[in-house]
Amino acid sequence: MARNSFRYPDLIGIKRDGGSLTREQVKHFIDGVVSQDVHDSQLGAMLMAIFFNGMNEEEIIGLTDSMINSGESLSWPSEWEHLVVDKHSSGGVGDKVSLPLAPALAACGLKVPMISGRSLGFTGGTLDKLESIPGFRTALSKEEIFKVVDEVGCCIVAQTKSIVPADKIVYSIRDITGTVACIPLIASSIVSKKAAENLKALVLDVKCGKGCFNKTMEVAEELANSMVRVGEGLGIKTTAFITEMDNPIGKAVGNSVEVAEALQCLDGNGPADLEELVCKQAGELLVLGKIVASFDEGYQKILSVLHDGSAKKKFKEMIIAQGVDKSVAETFCSAPNVFDVLPLSKYKTEINVDSEGVITAINAEVCAQVTTALGAGRTKPGEPVLHDVGIHIHNRVGDHVSVGDTCMTVYHKHELLEDGMKTQLANAITVSNPSNSSHLEKSRFLRKISNH
Repeated sequence: MARNSFRYPDLIGIKRDGGSLTREQVKHFIDGVVSQDVHDSQLGAMLMAIFFNGMNEEEIIGLTDSMINSGESLSWPSEWEHLVVDKHSSGGVGDKVSLPLAPALAACGLKVPMISGRSLGFTGGTLDKLESIPGFRTALSKEEIFKVVDEVGCCIVAQTKSIVPADKIVYSIRDITGTVACIPLIASSIVSKKAAENLKALVLDVKCGKGCFNKTMEVAEELANSMVRVGEGLGIKTTAFITEMDNPIGKAVGNSVEVAEALQCLDGNGPADLEELVCKQAGELLVLGKIVASFDEGYQKILSVLHDGSAKKKFKEMIIAQGVDKSVAETFCSAPNVFDVLPLSKYKTEINVDSEGVITAINAEVCAQVTTALGAGRTKPGEPVLHDVGIHIHNRVGDHVSVGDTCMTVYHKHELLEDGMKTQLANAITVSNPSNSSHLEKSRFLRKISNH
């Protein structure tokens, strides 16, 4: 290949004109990004060219592989490297699935080194939620991650500086150039971080609906298929579930309130939709990890560890291993009121319904916008978040309500909640004629995409 074909302006030009890059060309460009030979303006131009012209499967796999190889990967002993699995969600409202899922898998014998993220926009960040627990550490070194996974079976941690450094650089430029919503870039970013964990199996929860990036099934399917192909192309057994995200998951939206609900799930009495998400996604990983022979067996095994206390025991071991004082962890996992440990604002406002009927929808996007405005989320990277604010939803889709019933309790920083927020949340609840029973809450699972 001619030497000038690797000049950065030439590579940008290929994508600008709708052409395809070879793996060697992609690697050369990403190496230049990490070494800072590629100027931010050149990276922005390349990202915009990709945004408009896309990438083929070979390019996306090459980009993902180059990002993985831009830094270090985790490594595991031969005795249990075949048991290493993980799950990723594309981001949703009230999505605390990872919190019970990781310890449930550990209770079943799998190893879960979950590298997770923080909130941006109105997608809640798993790390922000866990940091509601006093003392919980998300910034662990590679050596600490290995120790926790070896001894406990799972951890939920932030991306280290040495793992996929190219992704951090690329994402920072995507954020300021309006190229975040680009499927090839999303797929490579997500899968590169997961592949750097040296996984054998991966389940992807791709949201679809009002409360996420993928507003339509068409977009969700495109992203899910792309990530499955990339994962499989890198040698990872990969399954994607497309799940509904019109209504919030469970009954809590925020940080500490979602941790409290995750603990309810670990006690075997969480909301039905949350338990279903955990059991189906974790059950699939038990199949891919060859712990069970069938999906139904995997589902029931996860359900069992959620109800018999073994998943909760793993959760307690995990939070202690990640910095929570043992006495605090004991109190947190056994106290009748978890908010004896977790922060919760003393200021609260009730949102009441003004008509009688059946709840047919609770707008997830509106709930997320309000919790972000309350301070539970962030609108740009690095912003601090409040752990003690959020929304508790008393009713679910399909519930019958009467005039004046309290449907939500909002926990907020200041004494009074803004009238605009009250109106937003009241309007987020759709109540219809009680004779219409077709709106009862259904399974959140819309489609499964897998080669297995």
